[in-house]
Amino acid sequence: MKKKAGKAIRVLIVDDHAIVREGLRAFLGMLPDIELTGEAGGGEEALAAVARGKPEIVLMDLVMPGMDGIEATRRLTAEHPEVKVIALTSFSDDEKLYPVIKAGAVAYLLKDVGPQELAETIRAAARGEVRLAPEVTRRLMSGIAGEAPAGEPLTERERQVLACLGRGLANKDIAAELFISEKTVKTHVSNLLSKLRLADRTQAALYAVKHGLG
Repeated sequence: MKKKAGKAIRVLIVDDHAIVREGLRAFLGMLPDIELTGEAGGGEEALAAVARGKPEIVLMDLVMPGMDGIEATRRLTAEHPEVKVIALTSFSDDEKLYPVIKAGAVAYLLKDVGPQELAETIRAAARGEVRLAPEVTRRLMSGIAGEAPAGEPLTERERQVLACLGRGLANKDIAAELFISEKTVKTHVSNLLSKLRLADRTQAALYAVKHGLG
């Protein structure tokens, strides 16, 4: 893949349809701040491509032969937690939505998404932001966030950090807003996830929105 000048966002395309990969490659290749690290036609191939190309973002199809996108996302986020997965699929049913977000995807887009929204979602993911459409958030509320988990109550600072997560802020932006270090933010995020028994910051963001903390 052709390299671009400056610090570009490294993206891997995963889809079992060559024509879809070609379309994404053509569009993303025109963006000066995005660099394609490669393509994969299935889950197993995607895992190898991530290890080889070190992308920051993976555009992940969900329905593929062999290892599907949900299992690939689960494996990828476990083995490479620094990589952000954006689900890009033709299916809007809850059967796909819930599992892939639980597996660690930070966004869920349909393949008829507009080019600008796709590009902005990639940029937001690279900044560490959770970017879910309002209708997706509503559908996830009961499926993932559930009722308020029992556990140790949050401190006031942890509640502030949780509210920032609900607004989709990255750690550096939370640190700037609350006048604390990024390391301290990470500690608060880890503590509140443990207390609320949530798996990751995506679930924390959904929890914050559901409980009016965003």
